[in-house]
Amino acid sequence: MSKFIESLASQIEQVLPMAEGLYQDIHQNPELSLQEVRTAGLVAQKLRDAGFEVTEKVGKTGVVGLLKNGDGPIVMLRADMDALPMAENTGVPYASTKTGVNKKGETVPVCHSCGHDMHTTWLVSAATVLSHAKQAWQGTLMVVFQPAEETAEGSQAMLDDGMMDRFPRPDVVLGQHLLQYRAGLVGYRSGQILTAADSLLVRFFGKGAHGAMPQIGIDPIVMASAAVLRLQSIVSREVSPQASVVVTVGEFHAGTAENIIPAEAYIKLNVRTTDEAVRKHVLAAIKRICTAEAQASDAPKDPEFETINNYPLTVNDAEVTKKVAKAFRSQFGERVFEAEPAGASEDFSRFGRAWKSPYMFWFVGGTAPEKYDQAVRDGTVGKLPGPHSPLWAPVLHPTLETGIETMLTAAAIWLAK
Repeated sequence: MSKFIESLASQIEQVLPMAEGLYQDIHQNPELSLQEVRTAGLVAQKLRDAGFEVTEKVGKTGVVGLLKNGDGPIVMLRADMDALPMAENTGVPYASTKTGVNKKGETVPVCHSCGHDMHTTWLVSAATVLSHAKQAWQGTLMVVFQPAEETAEGSQAMLDDGMMDRFPRPDVVLGQHLLQYRAGLVGYRSGQILTAADSLLVRFFGKGAHGAMPQIGIDPIVMASAAVLRLQSIVSREVSPQASVVVTVGEFHAGTAENIIPAEAYIKLNVRTTDEAVRKHVLAAIKRICTAEAQASDAPKDPEFETINNYPLTVNDAEVTKKVAKAFRSQFGERVFEAEPAGASEDFSRFGRAWKSPYMFWFVGGTAPEKYDQAVRDGTVGKLPGPHSPLWAPVLHPTLETGIETMLTAAAIWLAK
């Protein structure tokens, strides 16, 4: 197998001009979640050029490519395509100056500050290399380009669009993410590697009144404020110190004037957990506390709870991780390391969970080596720009090469003859 991986890696140089052009094109033309029409079109054309059977508009803007090459395992490789509603401030020549219209109808700046442009480029390039090397492997390669990862909608939208009925069940599901490690480094971990995330909107109901006559009203601001403070006790008093939990109230909205007690208030909060049982307890505690505070204020009705989005835990399969880590260490040597779990979340694992297929997710570094090394000397590695920073600009090389090679290395474990 090592010879097969080496032969694949030797072909990466041939696709680099295409990869660099595709990356800069997607970077300059980012699209918001479920609006990735142009990006999906580019991907679909590249896959058709490489001989894939292509299905577009899966989950609205998702793309699935199949390359059948005889009997053998079915390997699924996944990338995400959407960008973020934020302005770029990297100063690179191909920086985005685009705007888009969000779900509220607002015009917002748009840029690829989470690396999905790199993810897409990696997968298109790896798929192209494998299409040129069909004589050396057998099985089926399924490449999935997912929309709307940033809003936690994309993988579920594809599954809801009949993905499991329309495409074969993969024997393994593989994915990766660009992070601010030194470019060329590869980080893996068995077991839990990303957190679960739940975002909620909680609407509190009171009774409006004049600020000078509070006795005839029921103040939802006081109600919601008390809930915000009490919610912090979930982590400090209801969860074991050994558990990893974060409860963040990021929005609080109420009122239109300083002398009017409003009739409603709402908060938006985000929960991060690393254990399913703890997650269920925390979500139940949030509802219990908010409802109790409303009842303590004699609210006319209980609060309403709306799920904004949720991301499942990402827990890498032990056997798959063992195989991939061994191949990575053979291929990349000292550039491979065991990563700590990240506090971020992903909806990648929904594919493996739905199909009951083993899956693995890993990280690839993108910070310029000289910049990273200087940060190590200065003790400022933790301050390097990363995903969702307007200053996040991964260096093209060796980031492009490494991400293509990791995908090829992992896929080869199952596809090699």
